[in-house]
Amino acid sequence: MTTTDAPAGAQAVTRALGLLHCFRDNAGELSASDLARRMELSVSTSHRLARTLVAAGFLEQDRRTARYRLGPSVAELGQLSLHQRGLHRAAPELAALSAATAATADLAIRSGGHAVILVGGSVQPSTGLGLRRPLHSTALGKVLLAWARPGEDDLTALPPLHAQTDRTIVDPVALAAELTLVRAAGYALNDGESAYGVRTLGVPVLDAAGHAHSALAVRSTPDVLTDARLPWFLSRARACAEALEVLLLAPNERRPRTLD
Repeated sequence: MTTTDAPAGAQAVTRALGLLHCFRDNAGELSASDLARRMELSVSTSHRLARTLVAAGFLEQDRRTARYRLGPSVAELGQLSLHQRGLHRAAPELAALSAATAATADLAIRSGGHAVILVGGSVQPSTGLGLRRPLHSTALGKVLLAWARPGEDDLTALPPLHAQTDRTIVDPVALAAELTLVRAAGYALNDGESAYGVRTLGVPVLDAAGHAHSALAVRSTPDVLTDARLPWFLSRARACAEALEVLLLAPNERRPRTLD
């Protein structure tokens, strides 16, 4: 759709959503000037958009400082989305997996070019915020890419593959080859690709079509998550992923089970 074909008000909606995304990195309170700089708009335009979002409850404005923060409507919709997806039911399973493995256990879904951790040990207790991580440099992201739904498997549509460490895969061809290995193995590894001294094992929570509903990961250090112990961690991660399929997917969305 071209700009001339866009429906009336589409630019305002896009800008308003962009304004909300300015708070995505847990920036706290932002002034109209901060929003204008991040959005590359005039201060008056940013202020006008922000005031509209305040009226709808999506932003709040501190009366003393005049700075903006996310409003109650965002919190309400976030909680509704979490519960509608059933992700609140995953917390006990992840806690049990973490206790059994002495590793951090997380569950993530895909959001564009990122894996977003919504439940698990990486969610900050003080804020309830998880982590939004690039797909190419994490085990969670590799899982979401390897078992992507049709239309979401185009690696050329990803943001630039920036290096987090010297081990990060930054070549799309190399990433495609890595995902082929991930699918064949049934799991993904992040071995110091997002941060040194961190090793993560990721497995998919699959739907009936064999696509990733979400990704499950256990994270520790290389001296704990060793090659020798990898099968032990993998068996427990897969058992948790199978339990989450039952908890998170409707019966008609689950993979058929074979009786032993």
